[in-house]
Amino acid sequence: MAIMSFVLVLLLALHGSALGQTLSSSFYRSSCPNLTTIVRAAVQQAVQAEARIAASFVRLHFHDCFVNGCDASILLDGANLEQNAFPNAGSARGFDIVDSIKSSVESSCPGVVSCADLLALIARDSVVALNGPSWTVVFGRRDSLTASQSAANSNLPPPTLNASALIASFQNQGLSTRDMVALSGAHTIGQAQCTTFKARLYGPFQRGDQMDQSFNTSLQSSCPSSNGDTNLSPLDVQTPTSFDNRYFRNLQNRRGLLFSDQTLFSGGQASTRNLVNSYALSQNTFFQDFGNAMVRMGNINVLTGSNGEIRRNCGRTN
Repeated sequence: MAIMSFVLVLLLALHGSALGQTLSSSFYRSSCPNLTTIVRAAVQQAVQAEARIAASFVRLHFHDCFVNGCDASILLDGANLEQNAFPNAGSARGFDIVDSIKSSVESSCPGVVSCADLLALIARDSVVALNGPSWTVVFGRRDSLTASQSAANSNLPPPTLNASALIASFQNQGLSTRDMVALSGAHTIGQAQCTTFKARLYGPFQRGDQMDQSFNTSLQSSCPSSNGDTNLSPLDVQTPTSFDNRYFRNLQNRRGLLFSDQTLFSGGQASTRNLVNSYALSQNTFFQDFGNAMVRMGNINVLTGSNGEIRRNCGRTN
């Protein structure tokens, strides 16, 4: 396993060099040696206080990377910026804890660690805190000077996409079908608002949608046909606070909460269905592919060198 991690980091370093990038797992070894210790302790404390926040941190990293790259643009405050785009407004959360972690890091290493790198590290430590896999995080990203609400509205895949549309959405970011299905497995933790799946309970129904009838009935009590749009239900009803492969077993039993979840198994795409079956059978395979996919996602269109900046406060530019 250690050899595989070393090879992965080496390949990323070579890939980064070819693009003029300098991402490296040792980027802060001298300039901020206590970084990982500070972040790990803070994340563990936050997750112990509320397990759901782990999923929120992973989602922040994902929603950041899919909008013009992993540049912490989602952290910039502003009514017309990414935080208030339709996929984020009222659901993206954890900003205050990220700010607190950034403040602790600034106290130890002022002006050194980017907010983009913090998001990548916080996401990894959040998964580990709920007994999920670990992976080698590479650093060297810099923070954007702008954020785009329109790009967030366009680039973030909604929960109504079918399997083929999800494949295309992730391919647009340079990610494979395997990456997409593995990353979807992050829905083994966290919760979703009623408004994201209400149509699956009462209609209008999307073509090819399949949901176990008893599961449908059980959801109606927390997600009524009128009102209750912000009521929460676990994405993985079996083990909502444990990072495992139960999510994929749920899909096999037509108990995926979102249409974009269930379509991976029931949407007529053999490639995604086969991966669901593989991950449901082997948690180790899922964990390995998830870690690799998180590394690849974290390398999307990063700013390095003299591009962007190192924000001292993640919510605003310097």
